[in-house]
Amino acid sequence: MPLNAVANLSTGLGPLSVNHLGQLPSVTISFNLKPGVSLGDAVAAVEKLSRSTLPSTISTSFQGMAQAFQSSLKNLWILLIMAILVIYLVLGILYESFLHPLTILSGLPAAGFGALLTLLIFHMDLNLYAFVGIIMLVGLVKKNGIIMIDFALDAQRKEGKNPFDAIHEACVVRFRPIMMTTMSALMGTLPIALGYGREGKHGRAWAWP
Repeated sequence: MPLNAVANLSTGLGPLSVNHLGQLPSVTISFNLKPGVSLGDAVAAVEKLSRSTLPSTISTSFQGMAQAFQSSLKNLWILLIMAILVIYLVLGILYESFLHPLTILSGLPAAGFGALLTLLIFHMDLNLYAFVGIIMLVGLVKKNGIIMIDFALDAQRKEGKNPFDAIHEACVVRFRPIMMTTMSALMGTLPIALGYGREGKHGRAWAWP
């Protein structure tokens, strides 16, 4: 049976192939980054444009570096919580106490508030670089707390000082090493804070009906 017996044939233009993603037809839109623009800003701009332009029947997702960037941001909160939990457990084993680790980590809320306030003042987003800085801040706060608590506990046990006098002396004596290590860490992260070595190019957005 000839084909024209069951169908109408006509000549026209059409795609050679139809791309699919997850068994659905899809269209790939690629983009690069302008100099000085981070991948996080580009992803946010593409998402805003897609919400205002595409109909509700179109679903979108990122692929490539853009998808890896989004996945890393989603997992960073879990990483931060797990880091604090592991620090607490290690300090609890070290001091054989449930209280001293909380004393050491008691500076984290104030440090976190200061970090978020600094981002707000400089009009910066909570991006990947900011998360790296926050995780580093947790390490600095823990290190400073250990330096002072160790000295204060030693002064209490060997010199019989009360807790107030012991921690006061610890703050005075340990101020210089705390500032030295803190400034070294700050100088080491200064290139990241200034924006050198930003993300590379290439991101892709997928859309399918």
